Amino acid sequence: MINGKRLVALCTSRVYEPQTHGYIVRLNELLKDEGISLLIFTINSDIYWEEDRQATEKYVFDLIPYRYIDAVIIMDEKIKSHKIAGKIINNAKAHNLPIVIADGNYEGASCIGYDYDQGFEKVVRHVIEHHHVCRPHIMAGHVGNEFSDKRIEVFRKVIEENGITFEDSMVSHGNFWADPCRIATQALIDRGDMPEAIICANDIMAITVSEMLIKAGFLVPQDVIVTGFDGYDEIYFTNPKITTATCDIIQMANVTAELVTDALRGGAVQNRLIEPTFQANQSCGCPEHNEHPAILRNRFRESFARLNDDNRVLTLITSSMQMSKTPGEMVSQLESYKMDHTFFVVDRRCFEKDINYFTDKHIQDSKKEFVMIYDSEFPEKYKEGTLDLSSREGELFEDVMAPNLCARIMELTKSGYPLIFNALDFMNRPFGFSCFHFNDFLISNYTNTLSVTNAVSIGIGGYINIRYQRTLLKEMDEMYRHDALTGLFNRIGFQNQLKALLKEPEYQDIPVTIIMSDLDGLKYINDNYGHAEGDSAIYQVANALSKSVPESSLSTRFGGDEVFSIVFGECDADAIIKNIDQTLEAYNAVSDKPYTVATSCGYTTAVLDKDFDMNKCIKDADAAMYKAKNEKYAARGQQPSSHH
Repeated sequence: MINGKRLVALCTSRVYEPQTHGYIVRLNELLKDEGISLLIFTINSDIYWEEDRQATEKYVFDLIPYRYIDAVIIMDEKIKSHKIAGKIINNAKAHNLPIVIADGNYEGASCIGYDYDQGFEKVVRHVIEHHHVCRPHIMAGHVGNEFSDKRIEVFRKVIEENGITFEDSMVSHGNFWADPCRIATQALIDRGDMPEAIICANDIMAITVSEMLIKAGFLVPQDVIVTGFDGYDEIYFTNPKITTATCDIIQMANVTAELVTDALRGGAVQNRLIEPTFQANQSCGCPEHNEHPAILRNRFRESFARLNDDNRVLTLITSSMQMSKTPGEMVSQLESYKMDHTFFVVDRRCFEKDINYFTDKHIQDSKKEFVMIYDSEFPEKYKEGTLDLSSREGELFEDVMAPNLCARIMELTKSGYPLIFNALDFMNRPFGFSCFHFNDFLISNYTNTLSVTNAVSIGIGGYINIRYQRTLLKEMDEMYRHDALTGLFNRIGFQNQLKALLKEPEYQDIPVTIIMSDLDGLKYINDNYGHAEGDSAIYQVANALSKSVPESSLSTRFGGDEVFSIVFGECDADAIIKNIDQTLEAYNAVSDKPYTVATSCGYTTAVLDKDFDMNKCIKDADAAMYKAKNEKYAARGQQPSSHH
């Protein structure tokens, strides 16, 4: 509860599926009447009980702000993961929150279930006792699956009560899904002993069996009766329409709201059982029945009418985000009608330049520093120059009610419509979340949560990866173009940089000065103090040169102890050389080295015109430098240096 406002978290998947969507609409209506706001935490793919399969989007359930939530609802059959449900339940219990499980059974929670056995029995009895089928077959789910095994038991019980001997050959396994069901149905067709009826353990398999039989030349229901179970909405769009037993999702929402409000008033944990409603239809030979005629059909039409256009827009947004040069430019790409009624929150550190967010395990294992990067109602706050990615002070809360987000979320709950949260993830790494706050229940909007979340995840993730690649390429380029010891351009780097500058208009026909600098006594330092000290002395000469010339100069180490700079425009070369000497004198005064670092310099001038010859300039500067070096040695009575 925040400021007297009660909040309930709903954990589910695929909010755009008609059954889940209908449940949300009804549940929100009932909770709103009680002054309760609904926060929906959803994934977009079922886990299907594969508990060890990596599903990064389940991170959204880690974002539940238990410290502010008053109750938790879990749609167990939609999420299909005991690990996820168990983790949510344990967190809720740690905060003493009431828990309601819709279509599941967990200790310590109020559980609502469908009486699947009774519902499936109605279907089997209708086929056997009403249509007098003597050679039935069951298309079951996974081998060893609890729900599948119970439906086989019900099938066996009913047929044996009606004098039909159960045989193992009466059972096929379609694994509750279309592809394995096709294989099982084809095997049944190939067997050549077609049953009078195929009773399927769910509607998806019933639709698949019906399609396969018709394709093989059988008539449904004239040759083979086909039935389903669980009220999958697509059965009303098949030909023939499928006989089934409907698990009434609206009744589930009614009971959920009742248990939540009762728990918030201090009521005890309780369990409820809802009996599915049998619905005969064309696939068993009964008259046509349309449970959801115009309304459901219109919803599907609305969902897909603009699918191609919307996908094109999202693809362009994603591409533009990935190719952006800065976070502000990337975020500005989100301004589109597709992003209406959204905001996006990410870990601030994913925009740090010197790390790869998606491969840095230390960052992934630490608490996220959430920052909002886009709000469709206030896009101007997040454009280039105004995007705030600074570190957050104080305690970090890695949930949707983090201190810097709480006020905005509570403001949005005033609409009376639920807020929908999805995880943002890339390369199987979560890095933030999206929030959708629609002011309606249009199923087309709910469908957009999937496509928009995916597009933004790929857009931001791609931008982060490409930017990091640019950083690496820049570092590699720096290594390739620069001398490792001095940091100055190497020969190739200097030549490429000069070639690029000579193409610029401002570098045409201007005077240049080439200043050559050569370390004095390198052999003496190497022989007496080691090559490491020789390298140190070379670095100091290079450093003195680069500090003494203008910033626009190109400073280079061609090799050995010779370094030089090309200075663009008018300059006082003698003053630069004097500054080099003074810089080295200052270094020697504090270095405590047993030797003195000194250099000899020479220079030449030229004009950057069509006759400019860089090699000649280097040669002339080199000659001037050796002249200065020899004069220095002669003044000391030393042997003049030979040209390198």
